[in-house]
Amino acid sequence: MTEYGKRLKGPVFDSILLLTAAAAIFLAGCREQAGFVAPPPPTVTVALPQRQDITHYAQYSGQTDAVESVEVRARVEGYLQKLHFTDAAQVKQGDLLFTIDPRPYQARLDEARANLATRQAELRLAEATLKRKQSAFQDQAVSEVEVIEAQALRDQARAAIDAARAAIETARLDLSYTQVRAPISGRIGRRLVDVGNLVGASEKTLLATIVNASPVYVYFNVNERDLLEFEKCSKQQPSTAGNGDASIFLGLATDADFPFQGKVDFTDNRVDPDTGTIQMRGVFDNSAGRLLPGLFARVRLPIRIQQQALVVPEQALGIDQQGYYLLAVNAENIVEYKPVKVGPEVDGQRVIDGGITDKDRIIINGLQRARPGGQVTPMEPSPPEAAGTAPAKQ
Repeated sequence: MTEYGKRLKGPVFDSILLLTAAAAIFLAGCREQAGFVAPPPPTVTVALPQRQDITHYAQYSGQTDAVESVEVRARVEGYLQKLHFTDAAQVKQGDLLFTIDPRPYQARLDEARANLATRQAELRLAEATLKRKQSAFQDQAVSEVEVIEAQALRDQARAAIDAARAAIETARLDLSYTQVRAPISGRIGRRLVDVGNLVGASEKTLLATIVNASPVYVYFNVNERDLLEFEKCSKQQPSTAGNGDASIFLGLATDADFPFQGKVDFTDNRVDPDTGTIQMRGVFDNSAGRLLPGLFARVRLPIRIQQQALVVPEQALGIDQQGYYLLAVNAENIVEYKPVKVGPEVDGQRVIDGGITDKDRIIINGLQRARPGGQVTPMEPSPPEAAGTAPAKQ
């Protein structure tokens, strides 16, 4: 042993040995802690599919139309004297809209009344003459021919009175037509003729238009197959197919959904053989006045009710090259890939026509953490998630 080794023996050498042993133990512990520990299975939310009665809809393009629409025209000739409304105002039936100069027609009425008085005087004279000649004929002072002539003159006077009375009625009507009144209640458009213009000269001049759009109609064409489906669907509800209380829904070009609900009140009496379609009509409340006549409309019509259909939340669906699929969790908490056949989407729910049963636990949240064949930790949905499976509209 060297002199250096001899000097290490003793307390110093023992301390070095202890430190070396402690370091070895520490390093061994670090190597154990650095070993791989498998993470727990990911947590996912699962729910059972629900069974609901689902109404299937078909969509069509249509156009709104007024329940009533009238063209206000001049019925007599004359100069437009006064205007009694504001453009685009609401008017009531019987409201005065225009006044045509009534003076010529008042004069014709006065003339017809004067003519009637003349004819009545002529009748009195003819009756008196006939009476005298009848008396003279009894005394053989006049011939029978003269009596017959007197009777004819009396009858002519009576007919003239009838004609005069008819002329008075015609003149009275013409005078009344100088006051142009609203034939219906509704919203009037702009005036098409200004005061001072001659109207009704060549043809009955169009003065304005009035439309009654409360309620409002919507016309649309339905193909033959959907019509038959609709008739069958309507029989399942308390309504008369095509002309009763079957619900219909409408959306405008700016609406994402169908906010207006109405009723089908008319179905045409024949299918057009050239197009294979039939015209139908819905009626909608329009008290707010949002539905103007002539608007483009999207119409949704119920055509079939699927009893106890299987539905899952829309967010549970995935899609790949094979089509739509769902991820289910089996009894061993292993994820299973379920290719499915899907139906329509209704209020956030998707109808599943095949591929699962109502006993399958479907992953509705945490799809990005689940892999087919992998293990997961399933949990029941919280109330907000469960709200996503609310029943669809019937």
